[in-house]
Amino acid sequence: MAGAQRVFSGIQPSGVPHLGNYIGAIRNWVQLQKTCGNNVMYSIVDLHALTVHQAPLLLKRNIKNMTVCLLACGIDPKQSIVFQQSQVPEHCELMWLLSCQTPNGWLNKMTQWKSKGATDNKSFVNIGLYAYPILMAADILLYKATHIPVGADQLQHLELTCDIAHTFNSRYGVEFFPKPQPLLSEGKNQRIMSLRNPLQKMSKSDNQEMARIDITDTPDQVHNKIRKAVTDCTSAVTFEPEERPGVSNLVSMYSALSGKTTDEVVEDFTGKETVELKDGLTQVIISYLKPIQEKIIELEEDEGHIEQILTDGARRARERASVTIRGAKELLGIN
Repeated sequence: MAGAQRVFSGIQPSGVPHLGNYIGAIRNWVQLQKTCGNNVMYSIVDLHALTVHQAPLLLKRNIKNMTVCLLACGIDPKQSIVFQQSQVPEHCELMWLLSCQTPNGWLNKMTQWKSKGATDNKSFVNIGLYAYPILMAADILLYKATHIPVGADQLQHLELTCDIAHTFNSRYGVEFFPKPQPLLSEGKNQRIMSLRNPLQKMSKSDNQEMARIDITDTPDQVHNKIRKAVTDCTSAVTFEPEERPGVSNLVSMYSALSGKTTDEVVEDFTGKETVELKDGLTQVIISYLKPIQEKIIELEEDEGHIEQILTDGARRARERASVTIRGAKELLGIN
């Protein structure tokens, strides 16, 4: 990336991230700190989490746990701004200003909304779920972010953000908001699938704990989950995502954590069976997660330190956010 880049990304406080979160997003966030200087912001987007019912005490604990895990994975508050979304009220203020620029037809087209409307009990689908893409746009535009690490399933939301920014700029005759560009954070072998259904992404919302590896899982838990991971009736190790998604998912995980290509992993296991791949992958995961887990234990012992990081992060975020809000309100004639 050339020039002055401003990176923003957010993660919901689902508690402890799973291996898919780490490989597909968090590890890339750590690398971005090294290339973008002090222009990197990572938010724990707790307001987005409220689109479904949250037990208050559990949500509070999950916010802390997610912060601890991000830090343990390598997010450095000296290099990045790490903050809790709800502690920066300008997010909601800008969301309202942008809502008044956004046709509801745009929201009706959002794929995730249409899928939710089709599967959920419509009497319980709330306005927050419908409008949260505007909050996502506000999250990004509030800091005039230019580059957004996203997975392929979030590209539609980023396109909406660009449409909203363009509408605002055109209506008021200024280039106030930049057009944010995607940084696809799920490249080759970074899209980690469910251990129980390898046609679906590994997800925290999956009710089957056996479907994912949490980064705090013990060696015994890792061993048990990988041993029972769905593969197929062929014992050979190959990388064929379309034909053999289960085995290919295990090869992808091995590749992502070992630094080897998928071809190299397959070559290493030529003449061996899937059970041996599972045993090898188990050891790779356990070894990889060990220093992260040790750091988590260390950070959990100093709760005040975690709170201070979030407080400092919110202060730094508000310094930037307040400038954008003042400018937007001035253009709107309400400042």
